[in-house]
Amino acid sequence: MKIFHACDIRGIADIELTNEIAYKIGRAVGVKLAGKKVVVGGDIRLSTPVLKKIVIKALVESGCEVIDIGTVATPVFYYALKVTGAIGGVMVTASHNPAPYNGFKLVLGPNPISEADILEIKQMVEEDVCVSGSGTLRELPIIEEYIAYTANLAQRNTLRVVVDAGNGATSEIAPALFRQLGYDVVELYCQPDGNFPNRSPNPALAENLKGLGEKVKQSGASLGVAFDGDGDRVAFVDENGRPVDNDDIIVIVAQYYLEQGPGTIIYDAKCSMVAPEQIIKAGGRPVMARAGHTFSKAAFIREKALFAGEISGHFFFRELGYDDGMFAGLKVCEFVASHGSLAKLVDEIPNYILTPDIRVAYKGADKDAILDAVAVKLTQYSPNRIDGVRIDFADGWGMIRASVTEPLFTLRFEAKSNERLQEIIEILLSALPENIKELVIEKLPTQS
Repeated sequence: MKIFHACDIRGIADIELTNEIAYKIGRAVGVKLAGKKVVVGGDIRLSTPVLKKIVIKALVESGCEVIDIGTVATPVFYYALKVTGAIGGVMVTASHNPAPYNGFKLVLGPNPISEADILEIKQMVEEDVCVSGSGTLRELPIIEEYIAYTANLAQRNTLRVVVDAGNGATSEIAPALFRQLGYDVVELYCQPDGNFPNRSPNPALAENLKGLGEKVKQSGASLGVAFDGDGDRVAFVDENGRPVDNDDIIVIVAQYYLEQGPGTIIYDAKCSMVAPEQIIKAGGRPVMARAGHTFSKAAFIREKALFAGEISGHFFFRELGYDDGMFAGLKVCEFVASHGSLAKLVDEIPNYILTPDIRVAYKGADKDAILDAVAVKLTQYSPNRIDGVRIDFADGWGMIRASVTEPLFTLRFEAKSNERLQEIIEILLSALPENIKELVIEKLPTQS
């Protein structure tokens, strides 16, 4: 079943993720959490109410003490886990995926969900493993408490900011949070609608920020903040309506925390080399993590980091203990309020030549075997295997990794000059199987 991914469970509702499979997943989770306190929440997708009801039924039948927190954003779910003392939970959401999708984000204990955990759940679903018990269910409205708690960890501010909820789960929560702190909030797409009628739930793509950029310029706001479907990812545009790369946001948030004292900052393997360079310059210790929510969170916990940032828009904070797109928005706004124009702050960060993700399919291929073979061919460059195969040089890098959510290889390259970029591309291409190499060449932004 292709709904089981490295970090979560996700697929097209009613087709890939059927009610029957959802029930079996709930029962499998119930085996892991039987007799324990479990939080369940759900986003605003049209399929969420039914799936959430099914999962709750399965957990109660497994003997779990279920706390239903209703329709929430994922950071509210994480907050509920923290304050209720629940050992685990299920958030019904497909995060940044298009409207037809849905899925489950699982928490099975104090450590981040692992690939092994997901595979175990998959196996239990296939074997229809379950336990029986007499569980309980209670409802716990918690959004207002989340807003009060989160606001207490932020600074009051009078900046004008455009909040783009993308009609997702933050539609009512984010504007209320920002207004509680004194912000002059201009709302954009802040009506919950599981059809996502105005833009894709994924704000990491610049084309999905066009409406936000126009609204920022029209309203004279200092910046714009956009959230994904469930609120754990965030993206920004500056006062000129220009989308800001999350590499630069990682640098800005790192600077925010490192101004208060030294510490460790986590960045993911797909980030520009600007991130570690600027973290060091600001007095921090940069640590690379494998790309993906689970892996960044594991590194964040292991390294006792001040902050962790992913190019996808996940940002983890020590004072929270989890990732929260809304809190990230507040921190960036605070830095802008104290340091001036976001556009100026971004323009002061060096930029090198960085390709976008180059995505090629590997249908029917053994992805691990291919990556292992590539690493062997590049042995002389001491490849980094933290996330696929990455080769680093003083003036650039290249990598190929397998997507954790789709049957794709993702490649990325960066260098300080175009000539060097082409050289690094050639080095990595020389190690690829011919069929994959041809697909990559077709998609390269500049031909080598």
